[in-house]
Amino acid sequence: MTTLRTVAVHEVVDRTFPRPPRDGEELAKAVGRAIDGALSEIGHRARIGRRPTVGAMRAIAATHLDDEIEAAGVDVPAAERAEIALQSERLLDAFRGSPIFGLPRPKTRVILIGDDVAVYAQPDYWDGARRFYEMKSYNAIPPPPDVALQVRLFQLAFPGLESIVIAFDRRADPVVARTATVPPPTSAETVDALRRARTVALEVGVPKVREYLEGPFVAYPDPA
Repeated sequence: MTTLRTVAVHEVVDRTFPRPPRDGEELAKAVGRAIDGALSEIGHRARIGRRPTVGAMRAIAATHLDDEIEAAGVDVPAAERAEIALQSERLLDAFRGSPIFGLPRPKTRVILIGDDVAVYAQPDYWDGARRFYEMKSYNAIPPPPDVALQVRLFQLAFPGLESIVIAFDRRADPVVARTATVPPPTSAETVDALRRARTVALEVGVPKVREYLEGPFVAYPDPA
């Protein structure tokens, strides 16, 4: 049996572009998780024919926000909490009218690099055939370097699909969906992404037996 070092795309991005600690970071992460959770639940309901009303969407978002703030153990003044809730409501309104509303998340694919590394890749949404979307709840247009690397790895896992970053800047008023289509990676960009992923996997990857991994798989030669 073959043992591989395994990592997820977000680990490659986080290790390649580490962010220094910032004031309010725990709250920001909690809000991000709450938004992701709310959009996932709302999208799932829409896909099974239970298209939620605006009121239901806001109630779902409020529940996720309360849960994530409590889990993070951060103290949020009432005025700040109300402003965050308002930002979330504006984002939900934009999400409801966007092209990703109701789309599913694709099944995770595994990028095999040489014979010793595997990278788990799963973008946020796809239409099942032609394109995938990576969503951000901040201004990510044009995509900054960390998002560009993230999307590039997704492109390697989903070759041939149109790749779109869709961003909802929750601090804007009004919140609007902004998109950027990312061109297919060049040969040099492909090699760079594979090298970065392989370096991180060999440093921090979890060993797993290749025969026990579940695909779909997309294989690339060792870029070294």
